[in-house]
Amino acid sequence: MKCSAIAVRIPRLGHRPRYTCRPFSQRAFAARHPSPSAHKWSHPPSSTTIADDEVAGLASKPLHALSLADLVKHGRPPLSTEALFSSANFTLSLLPIRLAHRIQALRNLPFIVVSNPNISKIYNNYLHSLSTLLPYKEKTISNLEDEIRFTSVLADLVETHSHTIPTLARGFLECRKYINPLEVTRFLDEHLRARIGTRLIAEQHIALHVSSQPHQDPKSNKHESDDQSSYIGVIDTALQPASIINSCGNFVSEICELKYGVRPTWIIDGEPDTTFAFVPVHLEYIITELLKNAFRATVESGKSHEPVIITIAAEPESPRAKQRDISGGSPAADDNPPIKPFEDSAPGVTIRIRDRGGGISPDVLPNIWSYSFTTFSDDDELPGQGNGSMDALNAISGAGGEGSSIAGLGYGLPLSRAYAEYFGGGIAVQSLYGWGCDVYLRLKGLGKPKG
Repeated sequence: MKCSAIAVRIPRLGHRPRYTCRPFSQRAFAARHPSPSAHKWSHPPSSTTIADDEVAGLASKPLHALSLADLVKHGRPPLSTEALFSSANFTLSLLPIRLAHRIQALRNLPFIVVSNPNISKIYNNYLHSLSTLLPYKEKTISNLEDEIRFTSVLADLVETHSHTIPTLARGFLECRKYINPLEVTRFLDEHLRARIGTRLIAEQHIALHVSSQPHQDPKSNKHESDDQSSYIGVIDTALQPASIINSCGNFVSEICELKYGVRPTWIIDGEPDTTFAFVPVHLEYIITELLKNAFRATVESGKSHEPVIITIAAEPESPRAKQRDISGGSPAADDNPPIKPFEDSAPGVTIRIRDRGGGISPDVLPNIWSYSFTTFSDDDELPGQGNGSMDALNAISGAGGEGSSIAGLGYGLPLSRAYAEYFGGGIAVQSLYGWGCDVYLRLKGLGKPKG
């Protein structure tokens, strides 16, 4: 699969300490703090010092309702120096507030949960990232030296949080005795949506920076530059879903062949020449997860001779087109709404993935959108433990470096739906038990950027 990530050379940070749980006496703590509030006492050990008032002040500010127009308003790369500074300052105006909201949300978890080593690690990662941005917050980036240094900080931030979701997943599994599953679902839904937006903001500026560097050797990247002429940062304004499907299909079928000795096939019909504006790495994650499920079911049901049929349908253009929700999911959190498209009336694209894999058992179907921590009993081993043999299909990595443990923890479908819904789309599943499944992925039309 073609990698959509952009490499940036950054200075490596020093070794970060490992965080462990410290004994906690609520009675002794209460004696020192007669009236503790959640955000004052849910602090795991940390080597990063940021005043509580500073975090609370940033967290009290409303989140900017992000739109794709925000991300492309600085123009097509290569950007002028002034436009690059504008992009950096816009990014800087958003990220500290978003990080503070996540820190506050983690602090509001029960202390015994946030003190778990995995969740504590994520908490400290957010504190560290906020601390690296704060020195820039009180000044305007107005020279190339500061912009280059700031972009390196962003690249480190993206890398630091590349395994946030599997780490949180393992932490919540380990704490499942101490927190209500519904509370975890609410927290993770909100966290996933916030994380998508935060990474998108950071990665967009990094991509604009890399594609606008005047000292970049044009010969070394000539072919890549030609291929990405439709790109504005990480957004491909002429993305062809069929190309992504074929790329992901080749990748997943190779993994299937390694696991089962069988290479599933697929057919793309409908309107394979359809193009629209989208973020390729997000679509790659969604399609990879959906094809993984379809291919696995097809092979394991003994129907590997049956191709998976993938139909691409472009909605007709209509000035009064309205969003049709097919997700059946929970509404977006108020402070993390779906990203706004370039044009609200832009037509969307629906992709149907049809397999003959026998469908989903009626006993399992109601739980396919649930995070799998609710299905583990106290005696169960965590995924990846025990004999250490993890399904080869679980080695598939997804957007943003989610890594193999996500598939092992059952986060694939909920994560895919989070990505689809963040861009105004959704995912729906129709199962004909004993026959197969139809999965409908609707991608909201993002329209065409102005200029």
